[in-house]
Amino acid sequence: MKLLLTSAGIKNKSIHDALVDMLDKPIAECSALCIPTAIYASPGGADKAWRFLNGTATTPMCELGWKSLGLLELTALPSIDQELWVPMVKETDVLLVNGGDPLYLSYWMRQSGLADLLPSLRAVYVGLSAGSMVMAPNIGEDFVGWTPPNGGDETLGLVDFAMFPHLDHEMLPENTMAHAERWAAGMPGPAYAIDDQTAIKVIDGVVEVVSEGHWKLFTP
Repeated sequence: MKLLLTSAGIKNKSIHDALVDMLDKPIAECSALCIPTAIYASPGGADKAWRFLNGTATTPMCELGWKSLGLLELTALPSIDQELWVPMVKETDVLLVNGGDPLYLSYWMRQSGLADLLPSLRAVYVGLSAGSMVMAPNIGEDFVGWTPPNGGDETLGLVDFAMFPHLDHEMLPENTMAHAERWAAGMPGPAYAIDDQTAIKVIDGVVEVVSEGHWKLFTP
């Protein structure tokens, strides 16, 4: 698997260069599928989903100049035949996964069957906030919003670390390093706090931090 787990999209040249390197070809030659599902469990989700898709949000993902761009809505997939969407997912070059509620996203990734496909895909997975957090084993009680039917804070567990995004964001005064340290103290495994100028690159389990900002790794 190739994962680029960002806090706020492709915010700087370092993250952009990491993405192009993972794709092994220019963005203009790549097909992309965008997944807005996580944002629907947040206030104003429909408007935020549209801004993510049309490139007017402040989290660059869909507007990077892809050769083609499609929409993959996870909540629709359980009601249609897999043959209508699985081949498309297997053929695409990149998945662009929006932020929002990580537990809602995790639930629909499992319900749709996408979670089972992810480890075998050739596509680069690019996460934004909750789209990144969902890869962790769990997210911590601080980030529990939408509650899954079975409760808990467990997510997909496709990486062995958790993420605290938007560190020291001016519009999120609670997202301080002190808050991140308290959150990390309650996590069972390693955890990263990253700001919006930082991403975590994971290729075949090898982790590399790509940053023009600041971040911290907490270990149990």
